Amino acid sequence: MRVLDEASRWVNRLLAGVAAIALLAMMFITVFDILLRLVGLQIAGTYELVGWLAAASMGLALGYVQVHHGHVSMSIVSDHLRGRPAALVRLITAVLSLALIAAVTYYVGSYGLMQKATGSLSETLRFIVYPWVLILTLGLASLTLALLVDALKSLVMLFHPLAFGEDVSATL
Repeated sequence: MRVLDEASRWVNRLLAGVAAIALLAMMFITVFDILLRLVGLQIAGTYELVGWLAAASMGLALGYVQVHHGHVSMSIVSDHLRGRPAALVRLITAVLSLALIAAVTYYVGSYGLMQKATGSLSETLRFIVYPWVLILTLGLASLTLALLVDALKSLVMLFHPLAFGEDVSATL
């Protein structure tokens, strides 16, 4: 369990670093395009580039945010529970989230492979699109990994509340 948790943290930290680079690139392209427009020039396809980089930065950061429990969560029920009931609610939530995100990951990945097979190109720059879809798939896969770790932690906490040296009611 600890090995999977550490692997998830490492992978998601790495992908968050790549997301930060994509965010910086998006910022530099935007600023450079604005400066060029001041002298009557522009970068062709800025909208496409910024859109792809935004998708990459958002997608690759999903797992990192989950590892650090930064997503918005509805905890109105679990905040009032202690012990095994709290662990059970967290387990159910984690398993349902895991199932949903795993399905989304599969379908986005399938879409990316379909884009590759058809040779789909962007409208303005005429670049291939599928790598950006597969980057998003990678981010969703890292979120799936983080949710799997959360589900396993919840399962362990259900049967061994002191396994992680913390109260079951604490945020996993």
